[in-house]
Amino acid sequence: MDISIILKVAGTGILVSVAYMLLSRSGREEMAMLVSLAGIIIILLMIVDRASGLFDNIRRTFGL
Repeated sequence: MDISIILKVAGTGILVSVAYMLLSRSGREEMAMLVSLAGIIIILLMIVDRASGLFDNIRRTFGL
């Protein structure tokens, strides 16, 4: 298994959390919420891409 996806998710999470804290402390809670929502969407897209590859591999392996 490739560890790069784990590092990408962790890096994205760290960046999003820092941006959220900075925006929250400056009084821009709405923007902070949008940043966290965008981070979740980005991470989900990365994981869905890997999951679709996994399902394609399983389908090819078992001939489904």
